Amino acid sequence: MFSSQDYIDNKTGRDDLNRFQYLQALVTEFQDTSSDDAKCQLLANLANFAYDPINYPHLKKLNVAELFLDMLSEPNEKFVEFGIGGLCNYCLDADCKRAILENGGIQEIVNCLSSSNEETVLSAITTLIYLKDNETKAELLSEAIFECMTTYSTSSNARLANLAKTFLENFKKQT
Repeated sequence: MFSSQDYIDNKTGRDDLNRFQYLQALVTEFQDTSSDDAKCQLLANLANFAYDPINYPHLKKLNVAELFLDMLSEPNEKFVEFGIGGLCNYCLDADCKRAILENGGIQEIVNCLSSSNEETVLSAITTLIYLKDNETKAELLSEAIFECMTTYSTSSNARLANLAKTFLENFKKQT
């Protein structure tokens, strides 16, 4: 559900943290904790907040796109899953998209296509679809990505096959 500022204001009491402060507390706790379980929970929460465009300005101030990108190269598969999930939710924002492109994020996202975690792969494909524009089209339709999507489009996993077909159709219509 997308929120309005009035809805958020009515939902929180006088003594509650405002949205920016709450998100800042999540990022700070993520940076300060040494527990992988806590980090996973915090990443999942941040990824969920990235779903609502009302949070985009706060996420930008907190450099959350870069945090999500950093998670894509982590050895912990859950960090990768929640990092790519967060990017998938947030990449429609122009500032997030710019952060992805300026930090070599497309290649990091493409690397997620070989994950054994289905959710990671699905989020990676969706993110690549969302990132497509005239600037990124050539990079996103490289031979390696095209072969990967073609292989996935014949998968027995319906979710994976349908999403890969959507990717291929999306490029076919506008190339």
